[in-house]
Amino acid sequence: MSTDALMIIVIAGLLSTACAVLGSFLVLRRQALLPDAVSHAVLPGIVLIFVLTGQRGSMLTVLGATAFGLICVAGFEWLRRTGLVAPDAALALVFPALFSLGVLGIGTYASGAHIDVDSAIYGDLTFAPLRTVELAGQAVPRSLLITGGATVAVAILVVVLWRPLKASTFDPGFAQSAGLRGRVVSTVLLLAVTVVAVVAFDSVGAILVITFFVVPAAAAHQVATRLSSMLLTAVGIGWASSLLGYRLAEQLDSSIPGSIGLASVMLFALAWLAGRGRGRLGRFLHRGSSRDTTTRTTIPVQQARPSESHATAAPSRDR
Repeated sequence: MSTDALMIIVIAGLLSTACAVLGSFLVLRRQALLPDAVSHAVLPGIVLIFVLTGQRGSMLTVLGATAFGLICVAGFEWLRRTGLVAPDAALALVFPALFSLGVLGIGTYASGAHIDVDSAIYGDLTFAPLRTVELAGQAVPRSLLITGGATVAVAILVVVLWRPLKASTFDPGFAQSAGLRGRVVSTVLLLAVTVVAVVAFDSVGAILVITFFVVPAAAAHQVATRLSSMLLTAVGIGWASSLLGYRLAEQLDSSIPGSIGLASVMLFALAWLAGRGRGRLGRFLHRGSSRDTTTRTTIPVQQARPSESHATAAPSRDR
């Protein structure tokens, strides 16, 4: 395996770790579409930075995109807490408004420039090893530093906020009444999701980011029975998807991000089939074993009834 291939797998694996950990909480909270919403809501930030500086594809563009991603999250949280609309409806109200604002900005202030999300902040995992920075005299892929830093930051965040995160995910009312600041912790979680998503967009592209936020966590949810085991399983599925997807792309000579995404969905399908208690295959096997148990327990009783009737009839003949 070449150095570039190893770098691609490691970058994808690190990204999957950060996204899968945060994504597990999103899946349990039924907010899995948030990363996809952020990917659309960042367009006004890109347009604003271009209008102010005339640049696109710079670090300022990423900062502008992050700012509007945070605005999307803030608007979603405000609408959700008002209780006027359901959480999914709140998300569906916020990001189309921001995306439309970005489209209007392009038409009004930057109609002569080719500005869109793909050309401004979305990178490609395939070329990640080629975008390097100097570190201690060595050329290191920038995406490796970004995804590695994101993974460390997410790990620290989850360890520090583990108890309130867990409580606010499963019982927000209890978390708030117990003084665990459930609302503050939920806001911090959404802010972390936004920052990781936008920064990762710049490094590896939107397909992988959205995939890694949702699919490994959803797959782990099919087989895990505890939150801690769900996080570890999701991380393992993310790394397995990275390796299998890269091998699949090699064999098919196709897109690496697309192949990794396909591998993730395939692993989800396996988890869905084999999930204990909830998977289709698991339920089928459980149903079959239940029938066998019922048959084994009822047949001897049915066979015993004739002898029981004979035994009860014997005394009457003696009389």
